[in-house]
Amino acid sequence: MGDAAGIGPEIICKSLRDMSLREQIRPIVIGDASVMRRVIARLGENTEIADFARNAQPKDRSIEMIDLKNLPDDFPMGQVSPATGKAAGEYIESAVELWKNGEIDAICTAPINKKSLGLGGYDFPGHTEFIAALTNTNDFAMSFFADKLRVVLLSTHLSLSDAIARVKTDPLVELIDFTNRTLSSLLKRKVTIAVAGLNPHASEDGMFGTEERDEIEPAIATCSASGIDVSGPYSPDTIFLRGHNGEFDAVIACYHDQATIAVKSLSFGSAVNVTLGLPLIRTSVDHGTAFDIAGRGIADESSLKAAIRLAGDLIRPAEKAESP
Repeated sequence: MGDAAGIGPEIICKSLRDMSLREQIRPIVIGDASVMRRVIARLGENTEIADFARNAQPKDRSIEMIDLKNLPDDFPMGQVSPATGKAAGEYIESAVELWKNGEIDAICTAPINKKSLGLGGYDFPGHTEFIAALTNTNDFAMSFFADKLRVVLLSTHLSLSDAIARVKTDPLVELIDFTNRTLSSLLKRKVTIAVAGLNPHASEDGMFGTEERDEIEPAIATCSASGIDVSGPYSPDTIFLRGHNGEFDAVIACYHDQATIAVKSLSFGSAVNVTLGLPLIRTSVDHGTAFDIAGRGIADESSLKAAIRLAGDLIRPAEKAESP
């Protein structure tokens, strides 16, 4: 359910009224049922909340929930809150535990607030690192899928100066190899990878920086010599559009906003955050908690619907018919 002080509960309610989402998957909401009921009432929806029972057939238009009952009635909407941060962390822990027990096949996360999560007692910069820790995963990466554009990030939630310092040959070699393995497995074919430069125009042969020559080009050469179809570095102001047009299967971004500005400009509302490398399927929205509009009933659920659909698509067909 994400952070209850944000738009997560609202976009869940709006998404699950689309019955086409239930043709191949069985969505289960992990959260606080009292919050969901208030949102349903505020939206004027004719929807019931039902306790999830694996062997029971869900009623039409009902929302099945695993109710953790972990929120007070009076938490502040649209504000940072230790209570909602703690609750959001508990939803994530519960989801991973359900997956470990074979109760669910994939996790689709509504947005959390990182400061609230920290105040609630969870020292993680985001979902990606949190779920990786819960699954003992060391080799993982944040990515965004937006139709033909797939972007994989070298670093995520760091200051820009720290992110630039991370642009080194060895981490890039590891990420290119990781991207090649994970995407080839997901797409069931050999993939083509482009690497974005760090500097304007990928430095124009050293005119605007040396990171391309000293760090990025050696990484590409090493990976290309090992048989990976990778090229670059390309000017970062054009390579994401080229990926969006289908010229490459994936683009490696040097830092967080280099990726997300491109993704959200080209595909906001349809892009999906995917954590690569986890032993489970995890998708998420391409936006945050939107505290400024929380509780107003105007949040756009498009990205969450896209994330739910992609999670279903990534589940093996044999599992779709058997499990939620």
